[in-house]
Amino acid sequence: MKITISTEYIKLDQLLKHAAVASTGGEAKAMIKEGMVLLNGEVVTQRGKKIYPGDRLKVLEEEIEVETS
Repeated sequence: MKITISTEYIKLDQLLKHAAVASTGGEAKAMIKEGMVLLNGEVVTQRGKKIYPGDRLKVLEEEIEVETS
């Protein structure tokens, strides 16, 4: 799935909600804390991690590519 952002970056927890992978901020926080999120192939556990266009995430078998508008 491709997610388009109109800003320089988006925080990881906001991205998970925007992509409808997590329905709430608490759910996003739990997914990140449990190591369920891969950013460019590496586990990331910082919910405020800045995600930039070109980054690729994998969460629950869902692959997300971030692009700019």
